[in-house]
Amino acid sequence: MPHEPRTVRIYEVGPRDGLQNESVAVATADKLTFIGLLVAAGLREIEATSFVSPRAIPQLSDADALVPQLPRSARTRYPVLVPNERGLDRAEAAGADAIAVFTAASDAFTRRNIGMTVDESLAAFRPVLRRATNRRWWTRAYVSTAFGCPFTGRVEPARVAAIAAALRDLGADEVCLGDTIGVGVPSQVRDLTGLVVETGLGLDRLAYHFHDTRGTALANVMAGLEDGVGCFDASTGGTGGCPYAPGAAGNLATEDLVYLLDGLGIEHGVQLTALLEAARFISGRLGRPLASKVGQAGGWDPRTGSPVG
Repeated sequence: MPHEPRTVRIYEVGPRDGLQNESVAVATADKLTFIGLLVAAGLREIEATSFVSPRAIPQLSDADALVPQLPRSARTRYPVLVPNERGLDRAEAAGADAIAVFTAASDAFTRRNIGMTVDESLAAFRPVLRRATNRRWWTRAYVSTAFGCPFTGRVEPARVAAIAAALRDLGADEVCLGDTIGVGVPSQVRDLTGLVVETGLGLDRLAYHFHDTRGTALANVMAGLEDGVGCFDASTGGTGGCPYAPGAAGNLATEDLVYLLDGLGIEHGVQLTALLEAARFISGRLGRPLASKVGQAGGWDPRTGSPVG
């Protein structure tokens, strides 16, 4: 049985998934400040924005202006979400060099989200991933509703594994399985991880994206860790959700994930006190208090018994 990884990649989705469902408009300059604070805290993979239609996600309508201003360094990757070749064209023009595509495990959700069936979305992604690979870009593919669909209910794990394998075959460097409405529990994570690995997708190419709608996100992270998964998505401040998924609450908060990993002695490269500064900044711009547990309580110094950050 795999052991917990010694290091974990934290894939920050706050600037994209964290903001896309927020009703308060965040200025481009504030998004750049937020991203700069995330980089300063040690995050090295930050999903910056999405090149979907501005009509669909008004909060991210500044993608063409945002990406050229990102604080670039060889150590930091800024993937952007693209729905099709037109989105890829915009991303390339803005200077992106890493992308994510997104489908789901249920046709009902995929139709509502991107106007296609799952099979149609896979066909649409083929030229996108091929073009990105030819440009030597890093590529990721999401499978949303991997544990349940808000419109059709339970999703068969075997179907999720088959879609993950199809995305791998299309050339995705990494496949991320998303609990879009936060219904999954640890036993389901273990079952799904096993099925996906059986398809030949290595643990080093698998990530999870948990929403904390029903308070199970960290428990699900533990299940993934125990099976050797080494990449988890999180959103600083616990912001976000999916505009097409009724009842979807915020993402797993990055600060809560960092606190857990620190306690487990797993390396991840993120400094909690600096991360909380970023969390407070974005919560201030959104005009509401932090929803995350560690955002409210701070970290903890076992030498003194006092909260930190």
